[in-house]
Amino acid sequence: MKMSEIKELTTPEIVEKLEVLRKSYNLDRINHSVSPLENPASLRAQRKTIARLEMVLAMRRVENQ
Repeated sequence: MKMSEIKELTTPEIVEKLEVLRKSYNLDRINHSVSPLENPASLRAQRKTIARLEMVLAMRRVENQ
């Protein structure tokens, strides 16, 4: 997910998307430890997307203070 796409989302949408991505990432990580994923690079991509979402959320909190 690109930053331009993330910035267009509302704050509640970002929070919801974060919850979904974190659950998905945790499941993929557990599955990868049991049997290798077809594309292990997807874990890195998921981590980066989660970080981007958290960064935008933090920026919005600072702006609102």
